Amino acid sequence: MDDPAIAEADHVHALRALATINAVSRTAAGITAAVERILADDASHTDDPIVVDVACGGGDVTVDIARRLHRRGLRRVRVVGVDISPRAVQQSRALAARSGIDATFEVRDVLADGCPPCAVAVSSLFLHHLDDASAAQLLESMAAAARCGVAVSDLIRSRVGLTLAVVGTTFLSWSRVARVDGPLSVRAARTPDEYRALCTVAGLHGAVIRRTWPERVLIEWRRGLGECPS
Repeated sequence: MDDPAIAEADHVHALRALATINAVSRTAAGITAAVERILADDASHTDDPIVVDVACGGGDVTVDIARRLHRRGLRRVRVVGVDISPRAVQQSRALAARSGIDATFEVRDVLADGCPPCAVAVSSLFLHHLDDASAAQLLESMAAAARCGVAVSDLIRSRVGLTLAVVGTTFLSWSRVARVDGPLSVRAARTPDEYRALCTVAGLHGAVIRRTWPERVLIEWRRGLGECPS
């Protein structure tokens, strides 16, 4: 899925497969809960908080986060998805329009241009695509841009995770790209201890690393008490 030369039909099919897997894995639910906890420290801020979803792909998680936040009464929160792929951003905009969800999307290379300013920066299934240096750079950029905190969901490298990837992509998708990419992604992922070390290198001191189903990790980092401007 990372190959820019991938055929459009294959790319779209793979994005849809990933959306199905994210729905079954309840990725957006975990990230939304983390965003709510982080924004609890920002309740008195006068501006509408912005949540930026870095490397949003087809936008399914971004749209689901926006939907869940609005259902919880957090309608002042603006959700923005950014991705380096114009094709993925086009798919994201179409999904938001079909869903009637007020989320916006833009093309952006976050590794080159950094994360846009926001209250909370989030990301899912992106860190495992990066080597340690680039992953630390991304986390550092997200923390610098986020007024209040960061929430990241990603895969855990384990035998159980590999088995789930093979079974999940086999039974939940007809995408040949997803069936190849899923197991490769697990092999490229990190252990919880490696994610913890990555956060330390990136300066996300005090980050909470939670194991979540199915063999994923949720990284939650908040600025120290009193550091979130009000």
